[in-house]
Amino acid sequence: MGRIYNFSAGPAVLPEEVLQEAAAEMLDYRGCGMSVMEMSHRSKTYIEIIETAEADLRELIGIPENYKVLFLQGGASQQFAAVPMNLMKNRVADYIVTGAWAKKAYKEAQLFGDARAIASSEDETFTYIPDCSDLAISDDADYVYICENNTIYGTKFAELPNTKGKILVADVSSCFLSEPVDITRYGVMYGGAQKNIGPAGVVISIIREDLITDEVLPGTPTMLKWKTQADEKSLYNTPPAYGIYICGKVFKWIKDQGGLEVMGKRNEEKAALLYDFLDQSALFKGTVRVQDRSLMNVPFVTGNPDLDAQFVAEAKAAGFENLKGHRSVGGMRASIYNAMPHAGVEKLVEFMAKFEQVNK
Repeated sequence: MGRIYNFSAGPAVLPEEVLQEAAAEMLDYRGCGMSVMEMSHRSKTYIEIIETAEADLRELIGIPENYKVLFLQGGASQQFAAVPMNLMKNRVADYIVTGAWAKKAYKEAQLFGDARAIASSEDETFTYIPDCSDLAISDDADYVYICENNTIYGTKFAELPNTKGKILVADVSSCFLSEPVDITRYGVMYGGAQKNIGPAGVVISIIREDLITDEVLPGTPTMLKWKTQADEKSLYNTPPAYGIYICGKVFKWIKDQGGLEVMGKRNEEKAALLYDFLDQSALFKGTVRVQDRSLMNVPFVTGNPDLDAQFVAEAKAAGFENLKGHRSVGGMRASIYNAMPHAGVEKLVEFMAKFEQVNK
């Protein structure tokens, strides 16, 4: 069996060129006689890998010098605790709850102080982004927190919230490097790599350096202090070395494609192809308010759970994998990250059109 079209929400499709390169280097990385998987993270060869990865990421996003880039472990979910531990000086934080991961982060923050849900879209099963232009932000809030793209529900902040001068913290796991971004609007931006950037096991945090201090909550573990990691350039302990190596290859791939401007344009075109079909379909329909639609994750339904299950099964047999929606919402979901080729979305739409003809 050849390569299938993998619409998984994460771990997700990676660029074939990256996988081929990694395969060619698996046994012998550039003449050193061993795999990156086997080498010391203190070796000159590996230091060059991680430093090049950081430099390429900085170039792609345009990260200024007063932001640190950390390659961490524990996934985005570990940052749900690290954020309040490092930032909650007043023990107050405001959360905008737009999906399962934002809700989990909000609940985690309640362990450390007064976390307040100042806006939520849970009343309509997280199918929209609330108006965040004039929120009742707490005067003593240490930060305002969002999950920028909601993988399960397929929503995305088209406009960042007005934080009224407070630090913005954003989990960008499922929209990382999908389009150009102004990092200076964020105090902290972090995301798991396993959707748009690399294999599971790496989380990348980009943090304004004035927020990285020794003034953390009492009891904060050494490993969860951002300063521990920043002072040692992500090498305090053994990092997820092979995962970072793959991330570095993906950064090079994005640069070779033309950078984030090109990625953003491509992603808009792919998403438009699928959304345009859903909008004219008599069988399938999207579940998200139009202005809040994600470019990365596209949920849709037929309205009949049995027909949904039939579609997923027939799609799998036809080479379209991982189209089943998240277990908490059902239906279908196509995740169309950077590495999903335009042809994959084209072929999916063709398949959906045929399925509709037979089953309408």
